[in-house]
Amino acid sequence: MKRQATIDRKTKETEIKATVDLDGTGAYDVKTGVGFLDHMLEQLARHSLIDITLHAKGDLHIDSHHTTEDAGIVLGQAIAKALGDKQGITRYASVHLPMDETLTRVAIDVSGRPYLIWKVEFTRPKLGEMDTELFREWFQAFAQNAGITLHIETLYGENNHHIAETCYKGLARALRAAITLDPRQAGRVPSTKGSL
Repeated sequence: MKRQATIDRKTKETEIKATVDLDGTGAYDVKTGVGFLDHMLEQLARHSLIDITLHAKGDLHIDSHHTTEDAGIVLGQAIAKALGDKQGITRYASVHLPMDETLTRVAIDVSGRPYLIWKVEFTRPKLGEMDTELFREWFQAFAQNAGITLHIETLYGENNHHIAETCYKGLARALRAAITLDPRQAGRVPSTKGSL
């Protein structure tokens, strides 16, 4: 069974199409018009081993808020669709992701119950042309639309680029582990309720 999906979403603010293959090799083709966001989504693909194609056209003449948030929405929806009924997945995972002086902890439950805990602080208003306040917006949109419980906390760090990157790489590594098919589950949904 192929765990792949495509979502095509158009609003008055953005047009975004995303395709994912959960059992890929980490290949990516990302074009949002927001350079730093592209870099983060490329990191997400490479370290999760999820193939991601995401192309966005947004109202960047206003700012990058709508494009960033909507990219999280569409990518989250694509992953949720590709997961289907979540049969056989590992479900839970966590990782401590180091990058030089920064350490970020990410924990995930692919539960169908979206929630975000975000304990991450930046000391600069921008990275490249991207407002650092938009990182939380992206993770919130992604968690809500992927249907996952997601806890992210930067335990310490100084470099804002490293802080942002550990959040995305940490998500990637935790997501990779959580959606991996567990042969001991034998195709069961990992819940005593029988559904997620």
